[in-house]
Amino acid sequence: MQSSVKSTIADFFAYNCVTFFTRNLVRRIPKLYLVNMKVVATNIGEKRTVDWKGQEVVTGIFKYPVDGGIVLEKTDVKSDAVVDRKYHGGVDKACYAYSLDFYDHWKELHPDLDWDYGMMGENLTIEGLDEKSLSIGDVYKVGEAIIEVSQPRQPCFKLNVRLSSSLAVKQFVKFGRSGAYFRVLKDGKVQAGDVFELQTKGEPQLTVYDVFQMVYGGGDDSMREIARNHAALSVDTKMAL
Repeated sequence: MQSSVKSTIADFFAYNCVTFFTRNLVRRIPKLYLVNMKVVATNIGEKRTVDWKGQEVVTGIFKYPVDGGIVLEKTDVKSDAVVDRKYHGGVDKACYAYSLDFYDHWKELHPDLDWDYGMMGENLTIEGLDEKSLSIGDVYKVGEAIIEVSQPRQPCFKLNVRLSSSLAVKQFVKFGRSGAYFRVLKDGKVQAGDVFELQTKGEPQLTVYDVFQMVYGGGDDSMREIARNHAALSVDTKMAL
């Protein structure tokens, strides 16, 4: 009996020591995180005027793939049209990325569109981007650039324009897969085939998915408190919580 108790105590301490060591090692060595995100397309758009429900709308949301990559700069993607700077572009929205993994979902909802990369208005179409594991404040090296996750996207009516549907924004919010905006900490060129290399993990860990849910009424007070005090979450998003 005494031997059994000693064995249980030993197992308990062994488990907790290993767990403590593993957690701290992972925090100190970001490469231990399994990050499998790869750029499949780089997209930019030109300023365009379109008719939407009888009104002229000026927008840069019509983005298409470009050969040779794009250059990420502090407030914009070089040569990419940014029409309304009150809501687009700037330090906290310098580059927008969306996951290739969810394109099939949108193709099912809008099968009559001529689908290509950039359809969600993203500069980077990413294979493996998952908002449930991507955290605010995560810093990545991709291509020549170093970027930091700043916020989820809050879609405006121009997504309806791009997808030729009055339902697109509502579908986007319901689906919950927002993509992510990035700050550009170091300017640089990014091209198809580049992989995301995690440099540091955002702390405290707060996923892009959870923040998006909070913006649209989900989450709880304790989570909102964490979000409102998170140094890396954009001010605009904090005001929307």
